Amino acid sequence: MSFYQRHLPHYQPIGYAYFVTTRLSGTIPKHLYDKYKDEYVAKLKNISELKSLKEKTKLYHKLNKEHFLEMEKILDSCSYGNVWLGNKKVAEIIKKTFHFYDDKRYNLICYTIMPNHIHLIFFPLIESYNNFLQVHIKKKKTEDTFYFVTKIIQDIKKYSAKESNKILKRSGKFWQSESYDHVIRNKTELLSTVEYVLNNPVKAGLCENREDWKWNFYNPKFLA
Repeated sequence: MSFYQRHLPHYQPIGYAYFVTTRLSGTIPKHLYDKYKDEYVAKLKNISELKSLKEKTKLYHKLNKEHFLEMEKILDSCSYGNVWLGNKKVAEIIKKTFHFYDDKRYNLICYTIMPNHIHLIFFPLIESYNNFLQVHIKKKKTEDTFYFVTKIIQDIKKYSAKESNKILKRSGKFWQSESYDHVIRNKTELLSTVEYVLNNPVKAGLCENREDWKWNFYNPKFLA
């Protein structure tokens, strides 16, 4: 079991695929974000007071899904902030960045590039723990670990932001700092999550059929 942290603590078990969503900076107004966050925290407190672990787990997953869908609805509306990913040259940068790390840091399973956010599903690969420690902690140890989800997303964001800002002839913050990530624990959940990702452009009214969306991708070998 592995843990990692940015603004919030996260749990990263080894051996699972991950669903990650990240958005452009400023695409959810602070007053709306704070409103939903306060509601989320209040409901989470009520759940924590329950005695049944089974009921806690069930309600916790339900709450997280509801909170995610509330944020997603705002993003799909494209009512706030910039839609830089709607620029074809910028979207191409994001696409190339996703594929650059495929078979290097992860197995790329699926993604969609929306005008103001992205969804990405991947399976982190094993790296040499010795190399990891030398780079990140500057110690030596002969074990294996796998690429941390936060590090993967950080590098994707860093490179794509730099190159996208060049195209847009701007400087400054491109991505929102924090990303949403979710552990996909079985094949059924993987298939349903891929369906969600690929259908996002249709749900948002950007196209009639998901096959028509240029910025959709999935690798069928991981879905067989």
